[in-house]
Amino acid sequence: MSERILVVEDDAVIRLTLKDALQRQGYRVDLAEDAAGGLEFFRRSGYDLTLLDLRLPDMNGLEVLRALREADADALVIVMTAFPEVRTAVSCVKAGAYDYLNKPFELDDLKEAVRRALETRRLRLEVERLRISAALPEPLEGMIGASPAFMALVEITRRLATAARVPVLIHGESGTGKERVAQAIHSLSARAAGPWVTLNCSALSEGLLESEMFGHEKGAFTDAKNAKRGLLELADGGTLFLDEIGDLSLALQPKLLRALETQSFRRVGGQKELTVDVRFVAATNRDLAAMVKAGTFREDLYYRLNVGSIDMPPLRARVEDIRALAGRFLGDAARLMNQPEPVLDASACVLLEHYAWPGNVRELRNVMERALILAQGGAILPVHLAKEIVASERDYNPTPDAGNASLAEIEKRHIRCVLNACRGNKSQAARVLGITRLTLRTKIAEYGWDEFVESAPTTANR
Repeated sequence: MSERILVVEDDAVIRLTLKDALQRQGYRVDLAEDAAGGLEFFRRSGYDLTLLDLRLPDMNGLEVLRALREADADALVIVMTAFPEVRTAVSCVKAGAYDYLNKPFELDDLKEAVRRALETRRLRLEVERLRISAALPEPLEGMIGASPAFMALVEITRRLATAARVPVLIHGESGTGKERVAQAIHSLSARAAGPWVTLNCSALSEGLLESEMFGHEKGAFTDAKNAKRGLLELADGGTLFLDEIGDLSLALQPKLLRALETQSFRRVGGQKELTVDVRFVAATNRDLAAMVKAGTFREDLYYRLNVGSIDMPPLRARVEDIRALAGRFLGDAARLMNQPEPVLDASACVLLEHYAWPGNVRELRNVMERALILAQGGAILPVHLAKEIVASERDYNPTPDAGNASLAEIEKRHIRCVLNACRGNKSQAARVLGITRLTLRTKIAEYGWDEFVESAPTTANR
């Protein structure tokens, strides 16, 4: 989006000449012939830079400069005057002017001053954005899996990432990785070079949340001693991630809807209409459709956010991915704790795959970090897992139609399930089943499972 410049100059020839020269540089330019008009423009619209004549018919330019800086402490102003005095120049700099040009000046000198000023503004914004933005991982980094549910998630994430203006609503239980998917959408999109800004809608009170999202003007409320840019403004050209969108108050929902539809908003206590180019990605673990029916979430906002929809699969629907995820989390934790990466014993892995994981991927990460500490450099065994995970194995039923199966059939299915989970390692499978290795070998021969028969018995097999 091209930058906006306000020219406040009473000389019509100079005013129009500046407008023509700046528009040729690709800037959007508004003109005011006196201080009153310039201040009205500035208060009503946001400008990246103001060119201000020091001698105006209705007010001294130094007073206008102070008024501009009072309205916006970050306002960039270049002062122009045909009456150069050192004392005046010093006063302008002290009042917050970015630069000072003596008339007549060359247009090339003006263009260079404008370029430097706008580059300064961009650097200031970038510093502010970096202060609030978390470091982004590489696209899809940390998203591990090969299950059908996971592959479907990756596919829809990639497709939605290419539609750089489409809002996205991510539904899913707590701990399923909604923010990681939101980051991937940003990183894979044409906005990847732009800012990534996050706002948790449940972390702040309504008043603070509005100020954080839209910003505020000086004096908007008791503690507003200076004007402040909101996160929406800082996300210009990039992505704004609204976490826990279901907790957004009804009072703020229409304001967010307007920003979504028009890409414009006003700061709290402000009159200026600010325009941005932002992609909205929201996430929630709540049932927004049910909230719409209950009247606690606006229907129009729900449908506007839900243009691109992603349903995060819970970990219990991705059993095939648990082993790989557990291994990654163990490796990450071992590096952080400066420990060797431990082996995940098959008996522990079977328990992990049979557990329901109400806390999803986040819970699995926590379980692995705790197990690493308890194992003290050894293999991760069932004894190192949380009690609820071990207890869940007693209630595990690998045969959904067990009510119609014989005891022998249930036993056969269970042994097969454990062998598969242990990737055919009979020593580990026997330990999980609580039987000897010889008994397990006898069962394998009885069932005719050729894929589990050793081709060349060793001393350890006898």
